[in-house]
Amino acid sequence: MIISWSEIVIRLALAALFGGIIGLERERKDWAAGLRTHMMVSVGAALSMMVSAYGFHDILGTPNVVLDPSRIAAQVISGIGFIGAGTILFLKEGVIRGLTTAAGLWTVAAIGLATGSGMYFAALVATIIAIVILWLLQPLEKKFLNRFEQKNIRIVTFERSKSIEIVDRLFQTGALIMNSCNIEQVDSLFFINIRFKSMDRSIVNKLISDIQADNGVKEVSWNN
Repeated sequence: MIISWSEIVIRLALAALFGGIIGLERERKDWAAGLRTHMMVSVGAALSMMVSAYGFHDILGTPNVVLDPSRIAAQVISGIGFIGAGTILFLKEGVIRGLTTAAGLWTVAAIGLATGSGMYFAALVATIIAIVILWLLQPLEKKFLNRFEQKNIRIVTFERSKSIEIVDRLFQTGALIMNSCNIEQVDSLFFINIRFKSMDRSIVNKLISDIQADNGVKEVSWNN
């Protein structure tokens, strides 16, 4: 079976379009893998699928030759992992960024394969679902996770007595629902590390401002 020129153009153009739609969502967040990367992955996957399905028609029927069009598609899915791995950043212990972009590239490759095989409707539906997951669900995800996210406050003081005083003040005010609290001494400084459940940001900011105004406090840092 030989695929027509017009069909080749349609499949590659749709693959570029579908990949570009997802790439735009990543581009607006200024990720390393943006519009062009997603389009190239999708087009490349579509071309690989067409080559796998139609590129060896001239040797079909040759004795002792058996072709399996799914083999190239399988290698595309495996190979895209190398590109996806390049988008993952390990910033520090427990903080990894880029997993969603890597998953998006893997999905774009699958969309390209579907487009290259002529499954236009499946590719379109997958693109729409991917956009819903990447864009529309993000506000809901943040709102939900913020209810369970834990925050950290790090306070540096010059004296141990001041550290104990601050911790005692925090426990008495009841402004924070603490999960853990410890005091460490490094040279002549004392480090208070507090982990607490997420709560009203205005309350936390006011509490931190009061601590920063204390002359016995050298530094206050927190994630918000």
